[in-house]
Amino acid sequence: MKHTLFGSQYKENGLGRVLFVTDGGNMKTIKQILAEKTRPLSTVAPGDTVQHAMELMRERDIGAVMVVNGNKLVGIFTERDCLQKVSSLGLNARELLVHEVMTEKVRFVKPDMEVSQCLALMTERFFRHLPVLDEQQNILGIVSIGDLVKVKISEQSFIIEQLEHYIAS
Repeated sequence: MKHTLFGSQYKENGLGRVLFVTDGGNMKTIKQILAEKTRPLSTVAPGDTVQHAMELMRERDIGAVMVVNGNKLVGIFTERDCLQKVSSLGLNARELLVHEVMTEKVRFVKPDMEVSQCLALMTERFFRHLPVLDEQQNILGIVSIGDLVKVKISEQSFIIEQLEHYIAS
């Protein structure tokens, strides 16, 4: 007999014992991750100083800010940009503008993408942050590798709990 619990399917052998647990195609999506986020979206303008962007990232304890011109995503500025393009070259963050060092070719994900797919993309491309855009290129939010790892840990913990229950019964 198949059942669904917290979005995962499991099958019992008739004696109340769990035989297997699967995601049943009900994997968590990026849209669901964004719905759980409580922090405001952090953005900077291309003409803002790098110092301003770094202070914003420090104050909010985040690793990236999206660079927007009006409502349009034009880049992303990350901790990695700060280290590789600013600090290592000895540039002055108070005078340097974000558009001079931001990453312009921004990869992004759609809200209906599954967490596993997004995690695979981030791992393959060594991304730590990905903006989330809808079909009209409107900014919906940003996800970090940490956001996705938390979801995967939660999913694995659930499976382990179910397997422990099976073994104990």
